[in-house]
Amino acid sequence: MSKKYFVLMEGGNDTAQVFVSKQPRGAALKAATRGHEQIELRERGTNKVHCFTGSTAMVAKPANGPAWLPARIKKANVKKTGIKHL
Repeated sequence: MSKKYFVLMEGGNDTAQVFVSKQPRGAALKAATRGHEQIELRERGTNKVHCFTGSTAMVAKPANGPAWLPARIKKANVKKTGIKHL
């Protein structure tokens, strides 16, 4: 599987933000980490728009986390709500 490019859409228009991932969920997690809640990702080269709802939460760092990692980290969570076709 190769990399795919997903363009973040707001209000039905493309933004300048492009996320690279093998699957749309990976790109949606990146967008959620940056604070987006209603996520629409247009897959380049196709007519698909992947729709997600996203959120972030501050959680304790994992037990096996490196020393430089802060005590609390931001963890993203997304749920797919569907696919639109352009």
